[in-house]
Amino acid sequence: MASAAAVARCSATPGDPRGRSIGYVDRPDDEQPFGDPADAMRAFLGQMGAMMRSQDPWDAASQMAAGIANEGHTEPNLDPSDRMALENLARVAELQVADHTGAAFTHPVRIEAMNRTQWSKRFLVDQRPLLEGIAESLGHGLAAQLGQLDDLGPEELADMPGLGSVPPAMLRQLMSMMGPMMLSIMAGSTAGHLAARAFGHYELPLPRPAAEPLTVVLSNVDGFARDWSLSTDDIRMWVSLSDVAHHQVLCRTHVRDALTDSIGEYTRGFSSDPEEMERQSRDLGLDEAFTEMGGDMAALQNLAGDPDRLLGVMQSDRQRQVMPRIHTVVAVVEGWVDHVLDEIGSSLLADYSMVTEALRRRRVEAGPETRFVERLFGLELSQDTFDRGSAFVKGIVERADAAALEVLWSEPGNLPTPSELDAPGLWMARVGIAARDLEIDGDLEIPDTFDFE
Repeated sequence: MASAAAVARCSATPGDPRGRSIGYVDRPDDEQPFGDPADAMRAFLGQMGAMMRSQDPWDAASQMAAGIANEGHTEPNLDPSDRMALENLARVAELQVADHTGAAFTHPVRIEAMNRTQWSKRFLVDQRPLLEGIAESLGHGLAAQLGQLDDLGPEELADMPGLGSVPPAMLRQLMSMMGPMMLSIMAGSTAGHLAARAFGHYELPLPRPAAEPLTVVLSNVDGFARDWSLSTDDIRMWVSLSDVAHHQVLCRTHVRDALTDSIGEYTRGFSSDPEEMERQSRDLGLDEAFTEMGGDMAALQNLAGDPDRLLGVMQSDRQRQVMPRIHTVVAVVEGWVDHVLDEIGSSLLADYSMVTEALRRRRVEAGPETRFVERLFGLELSQDTFDRGSAFVKGIVERADAAALEVLWSEPGNLPTPSELDAPGLWMARVGIAARDLEIDGDLEIPDTFDFE
């Protein structure tokens, strides 16, 4: 996202000394696709205003999510036999996870088969507080940027591409609509893109209501099985086990609260300081990139393909401070879930190793849309995150035993700190878990004294 100042510096596209506005194509005036910028802005505001007056932002978000998720196609009804099959898998997964961990579930586990549209709507309901926080935070930042334009004088505004003839009153009207618009667009696109890819309830490791059924997008799961020539039953079982294991730990009150509080703090923390955003834009090179690419809509679209650079402009110091806490809890949760699945999966799946390889590769090969959504919540589901979590859990098991893992979730103070994530021995010492004695080979000779020469 180029800042307002960056756009102002790109007052004309390269090679066009006449300083024509963004999107201009050298055609006769009566063939210009956008016409006068003020007329285009007036029409846009009229359409958006009508939508906001006639529709609740959450209804608009739900419609947008459905359109993205189902790609404009009608989704078939689910087969009742598939619903029953998933209900049976839920019972198996609940018994297996509870038996292995020794921890009972607070509520009976249910798994509900859904299509993409249904999954996206459930996600919007479950994550409404976090989505509202993101929309409000981003909306304040964008409104601050527009506020800079409102402060410009007529001559300065006239130099800006595509905005020279737009009355300041229209900019103020756009600012007043920023909140509902941002909520509809951001929440709808987030839920839609996730639903188009999601397998199960915890596509993202975000806490969700404990008493509600887990959800599975059956068309996505079965399509993956076909594409990889894997057993549909095995893929369904793996997804069920993974979601049930996630559910057990993420529904523990203090774990849910720790993650919800940290992610909530992150989502509400996007910068609304125009000067800070301008500095970030310069530091990330967006001003120069926008200028070099022509300062036109194609340049903005090119920049939009880089989530890190886009979100980096509005990322605040407050967010950078909270991210290590989020990453630590997420890494340990994912490492623990992987450990549980490795322990019980081989007895339930005919080819557990092949299924696991395919599914764990999939989760770190997400496209830019999914990565962008992850980072809206402050998540970083990269291979490094999963590797660090697995190494932490493995380190505890090697130094003590698998039973020591239960201490992780027993009370709030036992969650590891960011520095302990890469040093499981430090975590064990802090929570009072004694390490096993080192096993020494019986043939090893230990001298009475050491020769230092």
